[in-house]
Amino acid sequence: MKLATKLMRKFKDREVNNKLRDYRDRAQFIQQRNLEEWDDEQLQGESLRLKKEAQTGKPLDELLVHAYALICETAKRKLNLKPYDVQIMAAIALHENFLIEQHTGEGKTLSAVMPAYLNALTGKGVHVLTFNDYLARRDAEWMGPIYRFLGLTVRAVQEGMSLSEKREAYSADITYVTAKEAGFDFLRDAIALNESDTVHRPFHYVIVDEADSLLLDEARVPLVIAGDSDSSEYDVTRFADVTRQLEEDKHYDFDEFKRNVYLNESGSLKVESLLGCGNLYESHNSDLLTSLNCALHAETLFKIDVDYIVRDGKIELIDEYTGRVAENRHLPEGLQAALVAKEGLQSDVGGEILGTITIQHFISLYPKICGMTATANSSSMEFKEIYSLQVLQIPPNRPNIRIDQPHRIYTHKEAKLKALVHEIKSVHATGRPILIGTSSVEESDLLAEALAIEGIPCYVLNAKNDAEEAEVISRAGEIGAVTVSTNMAGRGVDIRLGGGTPSQAEVVVKLGGLYVIGTHINESVRIDNQLRGRSGRQGDPGTSIFFISLEDELLFRFGIHKLIRAQKQDEALKDPALHSKITHIQRVIMSQNFEIQQELNGYSDMVEDQRRILYEERLAILKGIESMSPLEQRVRLFYIDKFWAEHLAYVSYLREGIHLESLASGNPIDEFHTQITRAYEQILFKIDSESTDMIEKIGNSDDPTKWEEFGLKSRASTRTYIINDQYIQNNRSSWSPMTIFAYGIRKILRPIFNLSKF
Repeated sequence: MKLATKLMRKFKDREVNNKLRDYRDRAQFIQQRNLEEWDDEQLQGESLRLKKEAQTGKPLDELLVHAYALICETAKRKLNLKPYDVQIMAAIALHENFLIEQHTGEGKTLSAVMPAYLNALTGKGVHVLTFNDYLARRDAEWMGPIYRFLGLTVRAVQEGMSLSEKREAYSADITYVTAKEAGFDFLRDAIALNESDTVHRPFHYVIVDEADSLLLDEARVPLVIAGDSDSSEYDVTRFADVTRQLEEDKHYDFDEFKRNVYLNESGSLKVESLLGCGNLYESHNSDLLTSLNCALHAETLFKIDVDYIVRDGKIELIDEYTGRVAENRHLPEGLQAALVAKEGLQSDVGGEILGTITIQHFISLYPKICGMTATANSSSMEFKEIYSLQVLQIPPNRPNIRIDQPHRIYTHKEAKLKALVHEIKSVHATGRPILIGTSSVEESDLLAEALAIEGIPCYVLNAKNDAEEAEVISRAGEIGAVTVSTNMAGRGVDIRLGGGTPSQAEVVVKLGGLYVIGTHINESVRIDNQLRGRSGRQGDPGTSIFFISLEDELLFRFGIHKLIRAQKQDEALKDPALHSKITHIQRVIMSQNFEIQQELNGYSDMVEDQRRILYEERLAILKGIESMSPLEQRVRLFYIDKFWAEHLAYVSYLREGIHLESLASGNPIDEFHTQITRAYEQILFKIDSESTDMIEKIGNSDDPTKWEEFGLKSRASTRTYIINDQYIQNNRSSWSPMTIFAYGIRKILRPIFNLSKF
């Protein structure tokens, strides 16, 4: 087996090396096509020729060399940027639908321009999906002169644009936009009652920037469009008060990894007494039980300044991967309401969900997909399995000389903090800039306080002051700078030594470059590598190191403190086996998360298949491809939307209880599929039946005002938000079979035998 694996790896390495060799040869050939002697009119005439050939069916592969040479010359004239061979190699790989790994500072933005231009020649449009609105606007403005000089249009979509502005942006040859905004616009299009109210055109080719974040970390995130908010059936503040009267161990227990919490028997009796609701597990109390469990989760598992902050009277969730505020993101509705009640705030959740799609399913709508990021190879299996994307590592333009030191491991958090402050103080005394990546808002604030006591000034960058990100990062490479940050500094930023000042940069280089310190390891090695990658850009010197303790949440969760059983000490542990154990834990977690993602896909994939079938009919009606009168169109669209919204509500309800309702079958996914298939079959019948009845009631009138009298009108207002699927993922994955079994049996037997304790 080992021999076979070794041979397979050797074969794969040879295949990759051959591919890179071919790309390098082609890149050098493109560079040799010297267009310096051409005047502007000749370059623009060549672009027009390429566009005509692409739109008359000539394969883009045959135009690639000419197109890329044209971009190289235009970039030099308009932006004073001369693409490196490795940037052209990356551009070729992107056109061939690879997911490229290109190191920080290697110029991914310019690499993307070449395939974007080539594929936009067809006139079908290209989307470049960016990490945030700022990057979409920046990249469109920065690279815009190249596209416009060559006769193509380029726009950036921004949140809050009007309908007409968005339609114009999406009609451009190249559109820079965030994945979530493009997805929200897709959902808005999906409930439009007139084609003139839609903004997207058919999808063609997409380049995904920061691809590992969007395609893996954010892949499961459901985008939601909802109608007007409705008041909750229950007073959620009441449940918040109840949970505050419960005690750990006495009334509720956590699972092994403290990812889930549930009432024990004593807790159930206590709640029944406080609420006066009778048996909590009787069927008529199912909604009440759900609300109570949400309140218990909010009270015990969600921590302020770690999982969320309160700002301007609202809950703002913190993205675990970036440390940024996750804009416009909600927990599943009941849990969001419970968290709002916990903090004594005014709730703004609720409303009927009209449509939803995960980022993974949205991106899969593009016929041609490629992506780029600085960290992809460690997750190559996931990219292959989920998206059929092959990862290709592009060599750096200059060798990476950053020194990545081994982890320093301490027995407890206090020892780690003491050593961390000492290290920062020692390095800071030399004037070398330091970037410290912390695990949470809370930790970043605590570390800043500890440094202040030692007289070390620092910039703090976390979710509380994310608006200052660009300014803080621009200073992070200056002489003497100390920047304490959450994972915010890990994406879409480029820290220049000396803050971009050449004289300062020379001094910082002599000091060893940017010194990056991580105060914890993440579940994914990719996230660790993102932090490391802030240092050592474009052959700059740099150093990275992680300070961790056996009491850190991740290691504690997996019981490494029990395996090591070391006495508390201030010095770092020397056991070399510790490093391999920690690496093993990260590999296990990444594998577990991939399995969880696959399981969650099992629930969402069929719902997405159903949506696509119904959406195809809806789109055909909207565009007038079936033959219908205006009244028939409006009625049919109305009932498609109505019954799909009801179906989504049923799917949500089913997901909440499927593990307990399917004990007999032993396979919750199979049971889920069976039930939603039956429900979907009823949708089609209901649409036909109700549409026929409504048309008869209206009497075939073509008067839109009469249609509105019967309720056939557009939604007065809608809102969009993102559901934080991390809660669902953690919650579902942590319920062991025995927990589910015991919970279900108790639920079934208590009312039958009138047991007060079981």
